[in-house]
Amino acid sequence: MYFTDRGIEELQQRRGDEEVTVAWLAERLIEFVDVHPEFEVPVERFATWLARLDDPED
Repeated sequence: MYFTDRGIEELQQRRGDEEVTVAWLAERLIEFVDVHPEFEVPVERFATWLARLDDPED
């Protein structure tokens, strides 16, 4: 288990039953980067990865 898995597990426990839109998630990512600009590159990579999940070329 990676250290980051703890945060993912907490997310599942606290909000696992909620439904969210991609627009809502995008807004939360923008807010996170505004507060923590040092994470801009990893958040951008994560968002791009999510956006292209169904793209067979990636």
